[in-house]
Amino acid sequence: MDSLVRTVLVGIGATALLDVWALLLNRLFGLPLPNWALVGRWFAHLPRGRVLHEDIARSEPVRNELAIGWIAHYAVGVLFAGIVVFIWGAGWLRNPAFLPALIVGLATVGCGWFILQPGMGAGIAASKRANANTVRALNIVGHTVFAVGLWGTALLIR
Repeated sequence: MDSLVRTVLVGIGATALLDVWALLLNRLFGLPLPNWALVGRWFAHLPRGRVLHEDIARSEPVRNELAIGWIAHYAVGVLFAGIVVFIWGAGWLRNPAFLPALIVGLATVGCGWFILQPGMGAGIAASKRANANTVRALNIVGHTVFAVGLWGTALLIR
């Protein structure tokens, strides 16, 4: 299997584990599932020149926003897997180590805190949310789960 295919599979596997994690948190603790339609709405507004929204839920809906959100969610997961392979090389796919996956997983928390959350109207690191510290903690834990998924999927397919 070539490196590109393996990288895509690693990204899909890690993202799928993150989705299982979200389902587990929902079933055990009643935490809401991610609203991928709103993420899709945000992504769909980008080509229109709109990055920042006061509240993405009140922004104009976009056709197929749920599908766009799911596709973007998995595409970003594949992109983050690609970052691991780009920095540590294709050798990481043959001999995956956890530390590179963890470094990228935790570094990508910044994408949510400084791009997606402000863009959707939640403020930097969810600062406009009443439960900002809970959101931040869940972001860190979720991206750690994603890192485990990167590493675990790479181990499974090597």
